[in-house]
Amino acid sequence: MPLAGTFARLGLVVSFFVQTDIAYRLVLASASPARRALLTGAGIDAEVIVSGVDESVVDADDAYTMSLALARMKARTVAAQLPADPGVLVLGCDSVLAFEEEVFGKPADAEEATKRWMAMRGKSGVLHTGHHLTGLVSGLQAEAVGTTVVHFADVSDTEIESYVASGEPLQVAGAFTLDGRGGAFVERIEGDPGNVIGLSLPLLRNLLAEMGVPITALWRR
Repeated sequence: MPLAGTFARLGLVVSFFVQTDIAYRLVLASASPARRALLTGAGIDAEVIVSGVDESVVDADDAYTMSLALARMKARTVAAQLPADPGVLVLGCDSVLAFEEEVFGKPADAEEATKRWMAMRGKSGVLHTGHHLTGLVSGLQAEAVGTTVVHFADVSDTEIESYVASGEPLQVAGAFTLDGRGGAFVERIEGDPGNVIGLSLPLLRNLLAEMGVPITALWRR
């Protein structure tokens, strides 16, 4: 039997029914291996479908807005490609660093990554990760932004040179990682570490709950 529930969408309360006998599965609209690893470690075997969207078309003045707009665009693009299945939930995520009134996505090249680290060392920034969840058949959507303060170590010129040469900072927002080589250059954070890596599991749980789906329904059996 379905269970009645409510869902807040665009400021409105909408009545819906949660179908308890549906086999739910998560599609991750992201190429990030770190996001997939977080889900796998949490018992969720997500299918990965890369959206292929042109991130440069999103124009926003702040990192918070940009991260959510990109996450939404990724999820909706992938959802539009899939056949109807009431159990499919599509998750889009995107991370953007706010640093001294600038918005940092992935650096364009090694020169830009080096310039960023020269500016960021010994200081702090705010990492925003947008999360957007779409129900493929229900059309229900839930979204939120995870925010974490990141305090960078006062690294040397040599350390920056070696880190950029590794190629790692060229692949990630803000030109740093927490779960890779860059973790040694982050002194501390304020907030969810998973959010810095690319996906907040507590936030995902809350978004699923808004749609009437317990996160345990996505655990591998």
